[in-house]
Amino acid sequence: MKLKNIPADIRAKSIKEAQNEIKELIANLENNETNLEDSMEKYNRMLQLNYYIHEKFKKKANEIKKVKINKSGKFSIED
Repeated sequence: MKLKNIPADIRAKSIKEAQNEIKELIANLENNETNLEDSMEKYNRMLQLNYYIHEKFKKKANEIKKVKINKSGKFSIED
């Protein structure tokens, strides 16, 4: 899966919004009244949301790795 394949409505979400939607989807999937087709769509949406969150965290981790503290205690960003 690639980030460009993630629907635009997911890419517009914050990490917290994506996490909340995952919680809602899980609650729906736990409902015994959900049919198989709806369950599969919800599961696939959950995979997309999870991938999106993972990529956002990876990007933030890379940004953090670039931050350096010099001897005077000031932060700088390494290119």
